[in-house]
Amino acid sequence: MPRYHTVLFDADNTLFDFDRAEYEALGRVLRERGYPDDERTRETYLSINRELWRRFDRGEVSQDWLLVERFRRFEAAMGGHHDPEQFNRDYLTHLGEGAFLLPGAEELCRTLAAQCTLAIVTNGATIAQTGRFARSGLAPYFKGLFISQELGCRKPERAFFDQVLQRLGVTDRADTVVVGDNLLSDIQGGINAGLDTIWYCPGGAQPPGDIIPTYTTENYAQVAAIILGDGRPAPETIKSSM
Repeated sequence: MPRYHTVLFDADNTLFDFDRAEYEALGRVLRERGYPDDERTRETYLSINRELWRRFDRGEVSQDWLLVERFRRFEAAMGGHHDPEQFNRDYLTHLGEGAFLLPGAEELCRTLAAQCTLAIVTNGATIAQTGRFARSGLAPYFKGLFISQELGCRKPERAFFDQVLQRLGVTDRADTVVVGDNLLSDIQGGINAGLDTIWYCPGGAQPPGDIIPTYTTENYAQVAAIILGDGRPAPETIKSSM
């Protein structure tokens, strides 16, 4: 019997190679508008985007505002005059075409789906996430794709996870675990909802600050070992310490 019967996976940089999808989508929209596709131009956009997403994770701004504002600020920084709303729509369309999985992600999902109910929980934009999920080949393994834009609340809010659990018919939170790479949206979100958490951190770091996941893992083998178990305690080498 698995240790957890319901597994809530984050999407970007947990199962999907978001960095690659972002790189390719950004390159396309830059070239379409005549901007140089170089490191300086990319960093101009990325620094703006990162700062706005941090504000979103803290609950300071809405996602709809963020998605357009990042391109409005980019245009101002570059001295351009392209429509930021169309800029964003084109970018998200291209992003939705980038269904690149991290190595081993499909195998992990196939293994877990044989014994567990799997769902994806994401703050990503609907058009991008639905497009990538449909193209990824993961659909047969998952019972649901839950997107903050559609639920009307976001990770790390408890209300987001409450809706997900209700729709999945989960009544025992001790039987559910959240797996993700983002300490604030994924791990703090799981903690807020009273769920166990697995921080997926390929670099093998200890969690900084006061957000303490139930487990810290460096690879998918460790993730699977925790979730499936065999009646024995999870390996202490990957259990987070206070």
